[in-house]
Amino acid sequence: MKPFPLIPIVAGGLMVASGLGYAQSAAKPPVINALEGKGLTIVQEFNVGGGMRAFAGVAGDRPLAVYVTADGKAIVGTRLGTNGEPIDDVTLQKLVAKPMSDQIWAQLESASWILDGKADAPRVIYTFSDPNCPYCNRFWETARPWVIAGKVQLRHILVGVISASSPAKAAAILGAQDRSAALLKNETNFAKGGITPAKDIPHSIQQTLEKNQILMASLGFQGTPGIVTRDSNGIVKKYSGLPQQSISEVLGPR
Repeated sequence: MKPFPLIPIVAGGLMVASGLGYAQSAAKPPVINALEGKGLTIVQEFNVGGGMRAFAGVAGDRPLAVYVTADGKAIVGTRLGTNGEPIDDVTLQKLVAKPMSDQIWAQLESASWILDGKADAPRVIYTFSDPNCPYCNRFWETARPWVIAGKVQLRHILVGVISASSPAKAAAILGAQDRSAALLKNETNFAKGGITPAKDIPHSIQQTLEKNQILMASLGFQGTPGIVTRDSNGIVKKYSGLPQQSISEVLGPR
């Protein structure tokens, strides 16, 4: 097994994980209780045989397995087969990664986002965007062929974190009668300063921006763009900043 150092779970990670239906065992080994006290969240025990007990858990938003040996000690890491292949990845995906991905996706769907592209485009990509973020604008430009072709829809979750005018520009977009058109105006005129900032930020829009920023932080993003999509198995994939080599992985086949 390859040991994995236990890292503290940040508050944002707990927000994502806490909604899962954790299975509680009345006879959890003391070492599991100790790890939970250090911030690890145990989701469910699963059978591995060989005189060990195994527990599927999550640190932040990373699924991991904890194996408890017969003498009560624990190994946190990846169990390998005789040919060096990971054995329990499918189990962790089923018990942890997929339910957690479904919850993250539901959080994103219920957020206040702005549609960029066709509503029936098959590939959905959420992006935390700041109206003053040059890398957000570059990602917007890079995605144009996929968006125009109807293959991708971007769902922009606006935040105001880059500069002093960011919240007011975000408010101008969020408060527009046609928010998609206002977003388009900002992106197409980005080099010239983008959209004109709102003179005042209504309380409701300020609340939306705060909620969006909290959601962004809970998913581990410290800046923009923060990009979230799903793979063919429904597992959430996150990209911090402008994707470079992985752009086709993010946007899909062109």
